[in-house]
Amino acid sequence: MDTNSGGAAGAGEEFAVGCILSIKTTLGDEFDAQVIAFDRPSNILVLQEGMKSVSGPRRNIRLLKANYIKEFVLMGQVEDPLDPMKCYVDLNTLQSREESAIRQAEMEAERIGVGVTPQAQSIFDALSKTLPVRWDKTVIVVMNEVRVGSPYLPESVVGGTPAANERVRKVLELERKRLQGRGGS
Repeated sequence: MDTNSGGAAGAGEEFAVGCILSIKTTLGDEFDAQVIAFDRPSNILVLQEGMKSVSGPRRNIRLLKANYIKEFVLMGQVEDPLDPMKCYVDLNTLQSREESAIRQAEMEAERIGVGVTPQAQSIFDALSKTLPVRWDKTVIVVMNEVRVGSPYLPESVVGGTPAANERVRKVLELERKRLQGRGGS
C-alpha cells in the first residue's frame, strides 16, 4: 500500500474520509485508525482507533493534528464510516453522562458563596473538608444546625448542640489563624 513519510501535513488526499491508516506520530505513538473526518483549515483528523482489535459498539475516537503524523500507511478504505447501520452511538449512556456532569457542576456551584469575601469562601472551604456545609445566602450552615454569619468569627457561631457548636468554633479559629499567617507572610 502507499506509504508517506514526513510530509503528512500536506497529504489531504490520503486523509479522505473512510481511509484506514497505520499511523506513527512524532511523539512515538503507533496505532491503526479509520479517518472519520478531516478539517483542512485546522489540519485536524478525527480518527476511530482499533479497527482490527476493537469489536462491538465501543470505539475510541482520537483528534490528531496532522502535523504530528511522522508517517502512515494506507491500509484500505471503506465506503462510509458514519453509515448509521455500522455506526453506534448509545444515546442513553451519553444522556446519562451529561446529566451526571450537570449535577456535578450544580453541586460545585452551590459550594461557591455569592456576595461573600474571599476570606469567607476560604473559611467555608476549610469547614467543608471535615464537616457537611452549605451556603444559606451569606451564612455558612454546618451540619444543618450550626450557622456562621459575617464576619465569620468564633463569636458568629450560633445554634446546634454545644458539642457541634464548639467543634465549628475550633475549626473556625484554626482557619482564621492559618489565613492570618498566610496573609502576613
